[in-house]
Amino acid sequence: VQLQASGGGLVQPGGSLRLSCAVSGTRLDDSAVGWFRQSPGKEREGVSCMSNLEGTEYYAESIKGRFTISRDKSKNTVHLQMNSLKPEDTAVYFCAVRGSRWISFRENDYDYWGQGTLVTVSS
Repeated sequence: VQLQASGGGLVQPGGSLRLSCAVSGTRLDDSAVGWFRQSPGKEREGVSCMSNLEGTEYYAESIKGRFTISRDKSKNTVHLQMNSLKPEDTAVYFCAVRGSRWISFRENDYDYWGQGTLVTVSS
């Protein structure tokens, strides 16, 4: 199973970015997927996760209302649309897939991880 994250970059405060995570080797139909991020000097934290089978989504309080997780079933890809970005959103963003349909923000619950994509929010 491989996860390829992309879409990071440099953006000004208030701007938008769309992250993508292309998954190969497993179907997302019965899996939970999550986005995590790690800022310099901080522990990795959960940003958003969704259960494709259950149709449920969950967002961290810090990004609620600004970020949206979605799935492109035909491409087996997960997206994270990030709007109204703030400097504190600067981090390396990771996508992860869990071999279970239940959503979770616990890193240890996820079986497969992408390599991370850097998002820098700065003027």
